[in-house]
Amino acid sequence: MRWSLALAQVVAERMRWSLALAQVVALLVMWIGGGSEAGFLSKCPCTTPRLCGSLPADHQVPVEVLVFDSGGADWKYYDWSKITTVVAFGRYDRELLCHAHANNVRVVLKATIAQHNLLNRNKRAVWIKKKMLLARRQFMDGINMEVWETDAPGSEYSRAFLSWLRKPQQIFHREIPGSQVTFNVPWSPDCIVGRCYDYAAIANSCDFLFVMSYDIHRRKLGNCFARPNAPYNQTISGLSAYINLGIDSRKLVMGVPWYGYDYTCLHLLEPGRCELETFHFRKPTCNFRASRWIPYKAIMRHLPKSISGRYWDDDHKAPYYIYMVNNTHHEVWYDDPESISIKSSILKKLKLRGIGVWIGNFLNYSTNPEAARQTGDMWEALRVN
Repeated sequence: MRWSLALAQVVAERMRWSLALAQVVALLVMWIGGGSEAGFLSKCPCTTPRLCGSLPADHQVPVEVLVFDSGGADWKYYDWSKITTVVAFGRYDRELLCHAHANNVRVVLKATIAQHNLLNRNKRAVWIKKKMLLARRQFMDGINMEVWETDAPGSEYSRAFLSWLRKPQQIFHREIPGSQVTFNVPWSPDCIVGRCYDYAAIANSCDFLFVMSYDIHRRKLGNCFARPNAPYNQTISGLSAYINLGIDSRKLVMGVPWYGYDYTCLHLLEPGRCELETFHFRKPTCNFRASRWIPYKAIMRHLPKSISGRYWDDDHKAPYYIYMVNNTHHEVWYDDPESISIKSSILKKLKLRGIGVWIGNFLNYSTNPEAARQTGDMWEALRVN
């Protein structure tokens, strides 16, 4: 019995030591991986540790210039003299963060809020906590959010969304001092494609709104003819509509597209009148399969091979061109330095906070002299002075 008791005591002591060792190992893992709820951070990836600190709250700029980045190494060739914030939604690149902070540029996390996460209080809390910990672990400077689901005013989802709105800003500002919390919103607040949100409340619950002043005709082509991605008149009217809601113009950043739309014409009646296929359900509707995104760098490769060369539409203040494939006409509407420059003038006209581009990766950063000139002209078109 005495031997059995002694053996039991030895086993118990070893178990206590094993448990203690396991706890130490767990703490080390959390410290290295940055995954603990206590806020352990990853090891700073930058050669200078100060570059891992988020930019302070008093780091203000006269004009915000946001660039959305989808990953890869294109960021190395961006015009860093213009950028104030990079919204990263591709594979996380630690080099990008170090380079951005060395240039006093914020890097923020992009996140889309799903409806099912917002209808449940616990899921709402978990979602924002996870995003905050991820941003902090990656030494980021905040978060850029958007909601894609349709919604009607007064719905269960709308009420849940409104009750939650201030949480992201409160949590990020508390846990990451100086952080930036922004929301992406459609080109107009007028219930675009069923997205009927309280945009004034959203603006009051974040640092500023990024107005996606593009894809304006994506879901509503009217008479089923090809249209510009971001016509000037609707760009300025959409931004004005936000201001008319009582939103301070200094809380609005205008988004511009570095891509266009390639439309397949059912009939080309004349340049600028590319008729699209329709399908009939309850009423005739344009077939959106007749259009596809095309990055600016691809547009610049295709334009010299077109049958029309560059046309300019003065009503929409946008360029387009025509080409043919297998006896079928295509009409490509896009933005270039001229149309972007005209839209950049809206900043001063409406006293906006800034401008942003979707996306930085859509330009050609090769060493080809002509491509370099075209890319430089697009950056220069972001006239912020």
